[in-house]
Amino acid sequence: MASVDVTRVAGNIGALNALNSLQAINRQLAIHQTRLASGKRLNEAADDPAGMSIATTFDVRRQGLQTALNGIGDAKNLMATMEGGLKKIQDILVKMRNKAMEAQGDTIGVNERAAIKDQLKAFRDEIDDIVKQTQWNNNYLLADKTAGSGATSTLSFLTGAESTGGTSAFSFQAGVKILANQGFQASTTSLDATGLGLADANLVVDTTTNAQTTMGKIEDALNVVKEAVSQVGSFTARLNFKEQALNVQYTNTEAAYNRIMNANMAEEQVEASKFLILQQTATAMLAQANAAPQFLLSLFR
Repeated sequence: MASVDVTRVAGNIGALNALNSLQAINRQLAIHQTRLASGKRLNEAADDPAGMSIATTFDVRRQGLQTALNGIGDAKNLMATMEGGLKKIQDILVKMRNKAMEAQGDTIGVNERAAIKDQLKAFRDEIDDIVKQTQWNNNYLLADKTAGSGATSTLSFLTGAESTGGTSAFSFQAGVKILANQGFQASTTSLDATGLGLADANLVVDTTTNAQTTMGKIEDALNVVKEAVSQVGSFTARLNFKEQALNVQYTNTEAAYNRIMNANMAEEQVEASKFLILQQTATAMLAQANAAPQFLLSLFR
């Protein structure tokens, strides 16, 4: 800071020093007031260029993790839809098994066997209806591409914020294959009546032997669906684990971003109060510095 010489009135060095201090205080006060108003510690890159770069990286990742978490939520809802359809098919197959078992007894007459066969076909047709109704965004979840408009053989689920990842796989007995890298991919074969082997030729109960054979076909179909339900449950469990892991990552990334980017409001308030006081004292000192050279007028009296 320049030395003050009040005997030289052509340049008021004391006032200039006070003015420089006041301007510096005003700049600092403006910074803290802006942080208090915005809640951000970094309001422009000049505040901390390196910190801004790091915070941007964290911001990109935290938003990607949130998108992935939303994707997992949608995937779990889709899997719940698939599981609901499978469970209903499973219930119908249990009823069909009971009817086929009922047809094995010789106490059943021709008319009763015909009625059971009609009921088995009706149950079978209901399975087809359930397969067609088990959809997500116009994609069949339990049918292959031959099932009709909107059917799909592959479904990809977003489960991470990165563009690449590891790979793992497991398969449904029914032909549903689920792969995992960045997302999970499910490749399905049809779980309709044809895919389950429940054509008319396999639903014959006119004799005890045929009823036993039919019951065996129904049990095979039931085993396929039970395995599919189990695999859907396993896949949903994987989604739950993935969701929990991503939640931890998101929280930690958000904390890192928050520490760099956002202001400590209590600290900023203390600093702003300090500079408000300094602003007042600096203004008073500037006024005094401007008045200091006036004592020289006494030399000319």
